Amino acid sequence: MSTFLLEIVTPERKVFAEEANMIIVKGVAGELGILPNHIPLVTPLKVAPVTVKQNGKQLYIAVNGGFMEVRKDKVVILAESAELPEQIDLDRAQAAKERAEKRLASKDNYDFKRAEVALQKALNRIEVYGRK
Repeated sequence: MSTFLLEIVTPERKVFAEEANMIIVKGVAGELGILPNHIPLVTPLKVAPVTVKQNGKQLYIAVNGGFMEVRKDKVVILAESAELPEQIDLDRAQAAKERAEKRLASKDNYDFKRAEVALQKALNRIEVYGRK
């Protein structure tokens, strides 16, 4: 089966760089499946897991927003942050989820959008951790 190089890069480091048969991402316009020789594309990404299919196996990577550039034989995801399942600290993610939920429930003039994003990121990390 054909493959392409998938690179997931954050400002701090290269999180992932391996051959893949297919990836599934959540763009701002909906879910996208990318196969080898896909038409060139650039799209912003939502906070959501990226599913990587490699030789009949699936790997999930927590990607917290960013952009994806698709070329004929390579896909680059430039992410705000990204973590492989084994890099996720579940206790820390659950604590972040609880903090965000408390902020959203309070009636203070707290930055509501910031709390929503924090909650999305925490839920994304917990979901990816649970799939490992």
